[in-house]
Amino acid sequence: MNRKDIKIKRMLQYFVDATVQIMKEEGIENVSARKIADIAGYTSSTIYNYFGELSHLLYFASMRFVKDYLLELPSYLERGETYTEKYLLSWECFCKHSFANPQIYHAVYIADLGEKPEEMLAHYFSIYSSDLVGFSDEIRPLLFESDLTTRSKALLDMAKREREITDEAIEEVNEMAVLIWEGMMTALVNKRRNTDPQEAVEKTMRYIRNIVKILEK
Repeated sequence: MNRKDIKIKRMLQYFVDATVQIMKEEGIENVSARKIADIAGYTSSTIYNYFGELSHLLYFASMRFVKDYLLELPSYLERGETYTEKYLLSWECFCKHSFANPQIYHAVYIADLGEKPEEMLAHYFSIYSSDLVGFSDEIRPLLFESDLTTRSKALLDMAKREREITDEAIEEVNEMAVLIWEGMMTALVNKRRNTDPQEAVEKTMRYIRNIVKILEK
């Protein structure tokens, strides 16, 4: 890495760290370019030399909070004996973390980033490569998949090794699971439901388990 790349990486980290600090102290909804610049020690306009939009910076900072979910996911998957069970457990782990921090997960998995999410994710891991350390071969491919539908479908695709399941059934079940999660997440972010995180997890998982029964037919 040359000196210019090192400087760019350092600047990106300054702004991400400042954003993370604000998110921890005031919440993601109170993040502003001015506050970030004040903490980082630069002008607001400097931020846009490194991030095309504020949503990009929020994405990078939010990924710092998603790491807890990624670290706990392997222990959930170990409890499953079949890939269908692992699929359900992966959703349970995801719902647990995402509903506890809906604003964060909305920024990562739903918010409009203004450009291709896969490029944003690759850029993130190019800066925070240490976040990839310690993950198994089963988990590592999921880290580079920015699309939630494709990402969650991976375990169902593996279930075809264990039983006869059509691609059409997998597509249908997986898409419905994602839509159920997105519906609950949107309701929580917009405060349309007076639901605590645990209740949201239980309700969402009940619906997802019901649709997965389609695969048993």
